[in-house]
Amino acid sequence: MAAAKIPFEDIMAEIEQKTANFDGSNYHGFLALQVNLTDLDKVFYVEVKDHKLTIAPFEYNDRQAKMSMKSGNFQKMINGQLSGTTAFLTQKLKIEGSIEKCKELTALLGGNVD
Repeated sequence: MAAAKIPFEDIMAEIEQKTANFDGSNYHGFLALQVNLTDLDKVFYVEVKDHKLTIAPFEYNDRQAKMSMKSGNFQKMINGQLSGTTAFLTQKLKIEGSIEKCKELTALLGGNVD
């Protein structure tokens, strides 16, 4: 069964809700990821820099990784219904760059990384 197409505004609202209480004081790294929602032809980026989280609907040229997947699969992944590993192994998720940074993003959003 194919994943449902989720409106971009719904995806962004869900991410904002999941990250509303982000405590950057415990995050000591740097994260710069771009997510491509292939069925919507939309992109957004997530950056954690200097303990601050930024999420914006733009491309990120100096990213550490790029994740590409359908919106419904992305929603399943951040809700723990689809693991990042399973999505990658079943080709529902394509990654360019650091797989570890993609795992960090999935964990940050409350998803299942294994």
